[in-house]
Amino acid sequence: MFRPQRLGKVLYMTKGWQFRTIAAAALTALTLMTGNADAAQCGSGPAGFENWKRQFAEEARGRVGASGIAALMTTNYNSATIGADRGQKSFHLSLDQFMAKRGGSIIISRGRSLKQSHAALFASIQQRYGVPPGPLLAIWGMETGFGAVQGNQNALSAIATLAYDCRRSAYFTDQLYAALTLVDRGMLTASTRGSMHGEIGQTQFLPKNILEYGAGGSLETPSGALNATANFLHAHGWQAGAGYQPGEPNFAAIEAWNAATVYERAIALIGQKIDGGQ
Repeated sequence: MFRPQRLGKVLYMTKGWQFRTIAAAALTALTLMTGNADAAQCGSGPAGFENWKRQFAEEARGRVGASGIAALMTTNYNSATIGADRGQKSFHLSLDQFMAKRGGSIIISRGRSLKQSHAALFASIQQRYGVPPGPLLAIWGMETGFGAVQGNQNALSAIATLAYDCRRSAYFTDQLYAALTLVDRGMLTASTRGSMHGEIGQTQFLPKNILEYGAGGSLETPSGALNATANFLHAHGWQAGAGYQPGEPNFAAIEAWNAATVYERAIALIGQKIDGGQ
């Protein structure tokens, strides 16, 4: 599942400061739009993708190794990814609607069972990262149905398409560089499969998060994916023993996982019910 970006807000205190800040922002935006003549230019359809890919490869040389560049050149424009990126309507549902659509009651029931059958794994994770089973099982169930549906898109093509697409080019350019780094390290290949936005594994990690929080395990296995997810939450401020409902200390770590409010609330609610709440 793609993690929508959370945009910060700035309050300017004086008109002069505001004018200078807006002027600087406008100049920066103009620079980003025009770029230099050799920069890879984003687009809004498949026509310019191959040319963009060649330009991006030239820019990436020196930062990305030969294996990464070779993998980039195999990518194709993914129209399905663009369609999915434009159609994330479920994030606008109410909590009850979202829970019904995403099978919240099924996730809770299966999560309780997996909590028992994987008790040793969850005990180990909680001891290491301080994260209890509930939110991990909620994320695992919500993202892939506990590993059943991990996506069948070419991950590199999905990420390259979004890096090329003007809508979130900067965000996914960073993800593409991370993906190509993973290829250079032998952790991804040109044929790795993932979800519509290039997320990979049982809990759906984007490439930058794999680099930062992968914890050395395979994200294709429950152990590797759940350890990585707990590592992510711990790195984003999870406090052992603290609550994780809205307004409680650990809810911020759930917010870091996914910026869609209804998703955050669903994870917190499902996790609570798995961990013993009613």
